[in-house]
Order: sequence, then structure tokens, then C-alpha cells
Amino acid sequence: MMSKELRANTTLSHYRVVSKIGAGGMGEVYLAQDTKLDRKVALKILPADLAANQDRMRRFVQEAKAAAALNHPNIAHIYEIGESDGTNFIAMEFVDGETLREKIQGGKSELKLLLKHLLQVAEGLAKAHASGIVHRDLKPDNIMVTGDGHAKILDFGLAKLVETGGPALGQSERGEAPTAVMQQHSVPGVIMGTIGYMSPEQAQAKPVDQRSDIFSFGCLLYEAATGRKPFAGDSVVDTLHKIIYEPAPAITDFNPSASPELQRAIRKCLAKEPEKRYQTIRDTANDLEELLEEMKGVSDIERSVAPSTSTTSSSTTGSTGDDVRPERTASVTYPSASSAEYIVSRVKQHKLAAALVVLVLIGGVGLGLYLRARTSHVTIESIAVMPFVNESGNADVEYLSDGMTETLISSLSQLPNLNVRPRSSVFRYKGKETNPQTISKELNVQAILNGKVVQRGQDLSLFVELVDVALDKVVWSQRYDRKQTDIVTLQTDVARDVSNRLKTKLTGEDEAKVTKTYTANAEAYQLYLKGNYYEHKYNQDGYQKAIEYYEQAIEKDPNYALAYVGMGNAYITASGWYLAPNEAMPKAKTSGLKALDHDNTLADAYRLLGIYEVWYGLDWVTSERNFRRAIELGSTTSHDPYAFYLTAIGNIDQAITEFRLSQSLNPLNLDTNASLAYGYIFASRYDEAIEQARKTIELDPNYWRGHELLGLAYERKRQYRDAIAALEKARTLDSNPEIMGYLGYVYAVSGKTTEAQKVLDELKRPAKTSYVSLYLAYIYAGLNDKDKTFEWFNKAVEERGLLSTIKVDPPFENLRGDPRFKDLSKRLNLPE
Repeated sequence: MMSKELRANTTLSHYRVVSKIGAGGMGEVYLAQDTKLDRKVALKILPADLAANQDRMRRFVQEAKAAAALNHPNIAHIYEIGESDGTNFIAMEFVDGETLREKIQGGKSELKLLLKHLLQVAEGLAKAHASGIVHRDLKPDNIMVTGDGHAKILDFGLAKLVETGGPALGQSERGEAPTAVMQQHSVPGVIMGTIGYMSPEQAQAKPVDQRSDIFSFGCLLYEAATGRKPFAGDSVVDTLHKIIYEPAPAITDFNPSASPELQRAIRKCLAKEPEKRYQTIRDTANDLEELLEEMKGVSDIERSVAPSTSTTSSSTTGSTGDDVRPERTASVTYPSASSAEYIVSRVKQHKLAAALVVLVLIGGVGLGLYLRARTSHVTIESIAVMPFVNESGNADVEYLSDGMTETLISSLSQLPNLNVRPRSSVFRYKGKETNPQTISKELNVQAILNGKVVQRGQDLSLFVELVDVALDKVVWSQRYDRKQTDIVTLQTDVARDVSNRLKTKLTGEDEAKVTKTYTANAEAYQLYLKGNYYEHKYNQDGYQKAIEYYEQAIEKDPNYALAYVGMGNAYITASGWYLAPNEAMPKAKTSGLKALDHDNTLADAYRLLGIYEVWYGLDWVTSERNFRRAIELGSTTSHDPYAFYLTAIGNIDQAITEFRLSQSLNPLNLDTNASLAYGYIFASRYDEAIEQARKTIELDPNYWRGHELLGLAYERKRQYRDAIAALEKARTLDSNPEIMGYLGYVYAVSGKTTEAQKVLDELKRPAKTSYVSLYLAYIYAGLNDKDKTFEWFNKAVEERGLLSTIKVDPPFENLRGDPRFKDLSKRLNLPE
């Protein structure tokens, strides 16, 4: 049942309806005006029956939140999920342009240009895949190309949200049949996707991962090169059969001028077995980029054949057949290819005999889907491993309960298609009584793993339980009793058992990743856990002890890669604090390189080396390569430092995207929230910076950086009284040199020179032993004493401390035209 159609000028929340622009499996779609932000949006009104079903709505909101977390120039953004007067809606980015289908069918777009659009699509997919999100319904109708040639993927992740029970199925108003969904939710036994673009595993209702999108991407490449679908059959059943069993015809059969390199790339995308395809869309994009480089200087050649008339001319039809642009009249309408959803509608309309014919032709797939769907359970795709409780009655073994929590988080993060919340998100609950429903809502997870640790002498007991939040019950629990010397194998046993509960069967590759141990030495492992424990104290004494324990762990096992990473991270944090940067940072680099010597697949080692280059090595090419490698290997904590790299090289817009992605992946982490506020300040988006700083303070009113950033944002708006109040609050929480530098700067620019001088004198006192040159430069810049500013600036360059963002750091705004500033920028190897 659909919701009542809305008329023009109807208001939902702060959206004013302009006109209806489409309908599909997701519901009615309207062009609307956001009256708060004065922008156009595509407003999708959810079917009333979906909104009325609490379980379906809960899943819908959960999945939409994951999709909304994707922030990338090549992905159309979800702004809001809302409700107004009983009407539930999604506000999405309004994208005006032409669909990729229209570009292909017009027959006028040169192949090189189509491939450039698809390279942009691959970039968007790579960002989503790095976040563990798969599109599931990639097709030409789901890709919009704006007037300035910018491709955007529509309805990312929403294919997973649509369920049966929507409007009548079949062809959409102007194009591809709506997204296919058979049965409920994204579990084995459910077909999702559009016939002609779905992967073989989708067609057989098997579980999918990012390689399914790669197959669909290959279909797009094929259609761009030939104007035809690679698996166009005479019927739905024929198309399914070709997808599952038959190779696609060579593209040169339809386009003799197509290059062999493009043919090889398409064949690799369209391999029937996922293991034989490109394993990441990034690899696909790299090959496509090389192909485009080779095409430079070669005259663009039109396809030698006209686009097939077996496809339809369509507008911006999303993955559910939703139109998100003003209606346009197509001059010709061709019959569309069907979807699996079409099978469902036809079975409903015909007699049982007809249904059996379909089932026989598919080879039993349909019956298998039905039987499996009856017995399948909802797959757990997101989990939070809560801090294990130390019930030993001995605070000295607190490192053990914390360490085993972290180890299990790291192990489970190796599972494909499982979103595991990082340490930074879950440890805020340590020592607090919080019910699973609250945790599930705040962390957006389906399951929670709890644990208790008891140590008695050399005996160690661990009790774990897995809670399915939707069912509100413990679905599995286990007790482990081991000797202290067996702690390494205990960790692998727990990881394997939990993984098997989350996935019915682990592949050999998955099990190897989950149970991987970096040392067989129990003493080394415990020393490493102690190092982690003290590193997370976030104080000078903690970092000193952490480095000592990491060193001891390495003495016990010189091949212990994780211990090298831990030590490197501790050195980076100590740099400029109680260790000179030129002492600490080279040691951090050495630690990272040694870690890679022992394990070149360790994401955190690449992250460490990326950070080193941003703040000390200043090798921008190497920095980016390390961050990209870390993200490819699954690091969700690399987006934040990668964003600072992008800031340093002047790519502020992309930096904001990375800051926002980092915050969405770690929504309760104070540092990622603060970094996003930094990003907004760097981008001169001060109102957003104020809002984000306030959100950070709401998470923890005692987090000094939130108040500091609030003060900086206020200063940018010349609200000096508010700025000083916020920075003074930050100083009461942590009187570190950075806060004092910014406070003195704000005093100076607001005309309070006496107060600025007092802060200056206070900051100078420890200057002989601390690394405060940069912060003294802040204050002199505020006092407009350029000679003193550059005097301390030069000292800061000699110390090599935290200078990579000086081109956007507020205190230096009025210095950037000075030749001395340009000279310093060159010395720091900052891009022009």
C-alpha cells in the first residue's frame, strides 16, 4: 500500500514539495525544496505498510544510516531519514543531469568519455567498499552524469532496504524494471538486483560481497563499449541462465575497434567465480585509468554499432525505479529487461503449472530460494565487542581484559561483510551499566558480544556471550578455562568460535585471517597487551611505560609485528610532547618498517608510516600510498590521518569527505569528531565547525579539544568573547601549549594585548625544555609582530613539529603573502 500522493506546496518537516518526479519500489518520489538550507532535494515517501511494520522500519533505518554515512563526490548523498505527521520519508541529494543509460543509448557519447564517467563510478564504489558497504544494484539507471560531466551513483545501499509488499511489480515508468527483491532482507535465499546486471551469486541467491558489484561494473563497461548488455536473453529465465553459465560475447563482435586491454578488463570483471574476478574495485579502476592514459592522443572513436533497442531510454531511475529528476518526455520507449521481481509478479498471475515451468527452467533455483528463505535467519552484519569485565579482583590484570577485547575486535574485523565497531567507539562504555538496546542504537549494530575475565594464579577463565539485539536474547555463550601459558591459543579459539556463530561456515581463507596470531610467545603477547593498556592512558607516564613494554615484547619475540606498530604509534604521540620530534619520529618510522618486514599485510603499519610522512617525513607521494594501502586492507581508522594529508596538500574538499567518513565510521570517538570540526575550520565553514565542536563537547564535556575548536570557530566569526570563554574552559581541562598558543592568539586579535602578553610569558617559561615554538608563533602572529612570528616559526621548522597544515591554520592567515612564509612552505615541501 502506497502513501497518499502529495500535492505541490505540501510541507513535510522543513521540505516543501515542488512536484512529483517518479515512483518505484521504494515509494513515491518528489522534487522538494529544503527551506532550511535552501536547496533542492529528492524526497522519497516510504510506503505506508513499510512504515507501519516496526521490524521492517527498524531494519530500514539501520541500513539507511549505513548508506547515509557514505560521503564521496561520486555518490549521491542521503541527507535525512525523517517523519512528519505520520509520513516517513528520506531526503536525498537531487542530481540533475542524464543517466548513464541515456548517455549510452543516445549513441553520441564517445567511448573515452563513457569510460571516464565509469572511472568516477569506480572511485565512488572504492570508497563504499572500503567502508564495508556493497551497492547490490549497480546499473546504468543508477548512475547520473551531471551537466559538467560528474558521475554520481544513486541509491547506494538502498537496494538492500526494499522488501516485498510494495506497489505492483513490473516495468517502471521510463526504464529498467524496479530493483528485484525476493523474500525479506539480505540473507542467503534472497535475490536482489536487476536482471542483466546482477552477478551469478546474486542470480543464485548466494551471499554477496564487493566482488558482486565488480561483476555489475563489468556489465556497465560492456554496455558502454557495445551499446548492448552482456547477458541479454529472450526471457528472464534465459537471461538468468546466461548470467550463471555462459560467457559474454566478445566486445569486438559488436565494436571491432575496441581495444584488447578493455576486453581483458571486462572479462576479468565478468568472471563467473568471484575468486577469478578483480578482488577490489580499486584494482579495476587502476587498469581502467591506465587504459584511458593509453587512449590519450588517440582520436575518440564512436561505437561502430548503434545501441541495442532492447534496452530502454530512462531518466534518473534509482535502484528501486525511483525518478529523482524533473520528468522528461522520451521520444521512444522500448521494452525493458525484466528483473527477478518480475518473476514473482508473473508467478502470482499464472497457475501453478506455469510457476513450475519457470522453476524447472531455472534448474530448481526458485524452489531452492523458497525453501532456504523459510529456514534462513537474519545474518548479523554488524557487531560491537564490549570491553571485557575484569572479575579477578585485581586491578593489575586490567590490561588482560582490555587487551583481549582489542584482540578480538582486530580478529573479527578480518571477516568480510562484518562491520566491527572499533575500540574507540566501544571503550566509552567501559565500567558503565548500559542496556543492549541503547548500545545497539548508539553504535548502530545488530549484535553485542560481552565477556568476563577471571585470573587466579596461572589459571585463566573467560566467559563470552553473543546477544542478538533484535531478538533481545543471548543466542550463544561459552566458557573457556586455560592456563596463562595458553593465552595465545585462547585468543584464537574465541575468535574462531565467535566467527562461526556469526557466519554459518568460514572459508579456509576467512578462518586463517580470524585466527592469525602474530606471536606464539605467551610472555611477548602479555607484554604487548600491557603496552596497549598504558598507551591508551593518553598521558606522558603512560606512553613511557607503553614503549618499555613494547620493547620487552620485542625482546621476547623479535618478529612480533604488532609490537613494532604499537611502539611506533607511541613514539608518534610522544613526539613534540616529551620527546624531541627529531628523536621520536625517526624511531616511529623504523618501527613501522620493521613491522612490514615481518608482515606486509598489516594495515596499521601502513597507517603509521602515512602519519609519519604527513607530520615529519613530508613525502606526500609515499604518505598517500601508505594511507591508501591501509584503507584497502580494511583500516577504518586511517581516514582521519588521511584527511590531514589531503589538507596539507590543499585538497580541502576531499579532506572534508574523509573527515566525515572517519566520523561516521567512529561516531562516538572524540578524536574523529574533533577532527571533523578542524576540517570545517580549515574549509572556512565556521557555522558547521561550531555545530560539530558542540557535538563533540556533548559526547564528553571534559574533552579539552572540543572546547578549543569551539573557540577557534568563534574567533573566525569574530565572536571574540565566546572564543575566549571556550578556550579558557579548554585550559582549565588541560593547560597544554597548544591551547595556550591559540588562547594567546585570540587575546591578541581581539585587542587584549595585555592578556596576550601574559600568556606569551607563561608559554615562554618552559620553552627551553618543551617544544612550543609553533605556539609562540601563533601569539606573535596575533600581535602582528611578523619578525618575531618568523623567528619562532623558523625554530618550529628546525624542531619539525606539526607544521603541515600551516597553509590553512587560522593564526597564519595574514602571513601567507609574505615571501618568508613561502620560503618556509618550500622548506617543508608543501605543495604550491
